[in-house]
Amino acid sequence: MARGIRSLGRSRRRAARESGRGKGLGELIAELPEELRRQSVTHSSWTPHRADSYGRLAFLGDGVLGLAVGEHLFRRFSRADIGRLTKVHGQAVSGRACVEVARELGLPQMVKEVAPESPEGGIDADSLLASERAMASVCEAVIGACYLHHGFQATAEATVAAFADQIELAQETLLDFKSALQEQLAREGSRVTYDVTREVGPAHDRRFEVAARVDAEVIGTGEGRSKKAAEQAAAAEALERRGR
Repeated sequence: MARGIRSLGRSRRRAARESGRGKGLGELIAELPEELRRQSVTHSSWTPHRADSYGRLAFLGDGVLGLAVGEHLFRRFSRADIGRLTKVHGQAVSGRACVEVARELGLPQMVKEVAPESPEGGIDADSLLASERAMASVCEAVIGACYLHHGFQATAEATVAAFADQIELAQETLLDFKSALQEQLAREGSRVTYDVTREVGPAHDRRFEVAARVDAEVIGTGEGRSKKAAEQAAAAEALERRGR
């Protein structure tokens, strides 16, 4: 009997993980079991047992977030060295980045829904929401909860998509492939130009495709959520083709 119950539990978890593929992080959160979702936004002072708050889930989610974004950066920027990857990764998954994603996902409202009206000796919802550290932990906690219920693959895909703007911002700020390419070409007496070849998607979710050219020759292509990000991606591909 016990073996049958365990088998049924595994089957349900497997089904949940398979059904989660291709969904956004908000959708995965909405599909969490009520108890797990509630725990992911519950402060330790709002429950009799600290282990039933978001702390443990945040510990787990921090690792999932780090690996998901780390693998994405590793595959996307194949010519970036460890120093550049580390800097971009650090900014993309920083506390401030987590707070921005938490707001986009509507986590503050979820926190308010589970907060007690008059916490005795504990923190109130408004104070919790004003804490960047706390909100970053809540963001990590829901990622940890999604990992437990939906598995790594579905959660990683959704997490990278949710942090896409933060990744793009970090890339634009810290990965300057354009300068590296221009310096290389300047030694050869050449100069690169960038042309937008395609724009896709609605205004609020536009993606740009850019070609890097030397005279009429396309030496690299790239895409991104902004023209600058697409130009950086095109420059990175050009450097890779040239064996940098």
